[in-house]
Amino acid sequence: MSGVGGVSGVGGVSGVDGASRAPSLDELTAVAGAVPDPELPVVTLADLGVLRAVRRGAEGRVEVELTPTYVGCPAVEVMREDIRAALAGRGVADAVVTTVLSPPWSTDDISADGRRKLADAGIAPPRAGARGPVFVELGRAAPAPESRPVPCPRCGADETTLLSRFAGAACMALRRCEACREPFHHVKER
Repeated sequence: MSGVGGVSGVGGVSGVDGASRAPSLDELTAVAGAVPDPELPVVTLADLGVLRAVRRGAEGRVEVELTPTYVGCPAVEVMREDIRAALAGRGVADAVVTTVLSPPWSTDDISADGRRKLADAGIAPPRAGARGPVFVELGRAAPAPESRPVPCPRCGADETTLLSRFAGAACMALRRCEACREPFHHVKER
């Protein structure tokens, strides 16, 4: 199937003069990036930082690169399908969505807007990670206590307690605020 100008799978978008044109990469990136995360629908894939690239490949086919929050994330296939459906809505019939594992996703990839949206939804965003080399001590030792508090997304208090390292999604933990006594999810740092 041939789209506008012989570009495979790309339907036209009306330009200012009413002429049909293929959507730009910026438009396609915005469409793919606006897809909500299936496990945390308050943030988009762009907010989460898992959308790595959108480009035109061989024969003009749209190619999208997606990095999961962790290897084995069960939501990846839903993300792929949702991206394909969103792009199909813009006339891209045969987008290819691939999973890339390198570089791995990090919570540092979450945008400032994504962090704000998580907090507004009552989910504690991950704390900013250390930049540059990180010292790692090898050996068997008791885990170090948390050195930085995880503030409550509801009242802002720093006095919170870890209830469970696993919550509604594998990338989240369950905590409770000692000030307002409310439980909340916390996106784990990586």
